[in-house]
Amino acid sequence: MRGHSLVGDEIEDFVTFWAVPLFALATVSLWFLDRPGPWYRWKVACIAGLASAGLGLLLSQAITHVWVRERPFVSHPTQTLLLAPPSSEPSFPSDHAVAAFAIAFSVALIGGRRVGALFLAGASLVAITRVLVGLHYPGDIAGGALIGLLAALVVFFAGGSRWSRVVALLSAVTDPLVAPAWRAFDAQKRRRSA
Repeated sequence: MRGHSLVGDEIEDFVTFWAVPLFALATVSLWFLDRPGPWYRWKVACIAGLASAGLGLLLSQAITHVWVRERPFVSHPTQTLLLAPPSSEPSFPSDHAVAAFAIAFSVALIGGRRVGALFLAGASLVAITRVLVGLHYPGDIAGGALIGLLAALVVFFAGGSRWSRVVALLSAVTDPLVAPAWRAFDAQKRRRSA
């Protein structure tokens, strides 16, 4: 990366400013892209993903209080090219990887294979760029992914059918907001097929 400041700047901008907000936006978008009605698969995936991220981050904080691992740019200052603002938090596990993979695994378990694969690819991109910019070791990412998976499994098995009730209550508020857009989409689809 040395000598290629444009590439480094773009990676830094992605990691610093865009990765987390884009991933959060994609997660919340699942709620609004799910068609209004009695089936709530993507909405349940959205809520379960956010709950999994919260649980995973709680586990991550507990681990960092027991085991402190310095970041690569602190442990190896002459060997690490830091392309993002430094962080003073411990390196293991990567909170970004924990949250991204917790959401992605929840979406994969509940939302379906295609959307799950997209979220897992997005989580991998978020996680890998954390290594590329010098903020984490690959082991921090792998640990974060494992914690994310565990959190997603706990929420999936503990939540079960309970999420549907929560989603149904929240959908009563949001469905009327998105219903006109869905009706317009359906009308456009009928015009194209006619």
